[in-house]
Amino acid sequence: MLEADARERVIVAIDCGRERALELADELAGHARWLKVGMTLFYAEGPQIVREMRERGFKVFLDLKLHDIPHQVRGAAEAAARTGADLLTIHGLGAGPMMAAAVEGASAAADGAERTTKVIAVTVLTSMDQQALASIGVTSPVAEETDRLARLASDNGVDGVVCSPQEAARMRELLGEGALVVTPGVRPAGAALGDQSRVATPSEAIASGASHIVVGRPITGADDPVGAFEAIVAELVERA
Repeated sequence: MLEADARERVIVAIDCGRERALELADELAGHARWLKVGMTLFYAEGPQIVREMRERGFKVFLDLKLHDIPHQVRGAAEAAARTGADLLTIHGLGAGPMMAAAVEGASAAADGAERTTKVIAVTVLTSMDQQALASIGVTSPVAEETDRLARLASDNGVDGVVCSPQEAARMRELLGEGALVVTPGVRPAGAALGDQSRVATPSEAIASGASHIVVGRPITGADDPVGAFEAIVAELVERA
């Protein structure tokens, strides 16, 4: 894998407050291509934080996991797309009409031009295992539930899915080469798991079929975030 391609594959999750988020963005400028703005940062700072990251030259993965009635999700997706976000998450559990509404909203934000905000559906959160699924009444195996939600997303015009690295190969097989397969739960060898249950190393996730990997604390919590990011890029280049 070329170095430029490796940089394009890594999304850095900046789940922190505004001041630290901007510090990290400034540190990672010229190294990382993508930043993830999650709910904590977005709800604290609003749409402006997405625009600020875009102004610094980053692509933005806006991870809001929209999940509501179709009408509400359509409006929220349109508003989110108007911030300039490149990627937006919804919950697959919201069912087909809700997912289709999200795509409609993102398309409306393009004002007749080609839609630039891609919509991806969360399948099963990487913090959840079989026991966690059972606790909310889902008795099917994790892999089966992931497959079902991925098919539903694809059937309703969604651009791809969020899944654990353990399901990435199956998602690639199921959805085809053009689909986005975004995998959180990525931890460099030796890193703490935190609240993740279904994990893999960066190179394992990419080899399994992920189009992008999301890495947060192993980079943002490191003494040298740039060095931690560059180590992941080097791993992807070396082991491709």
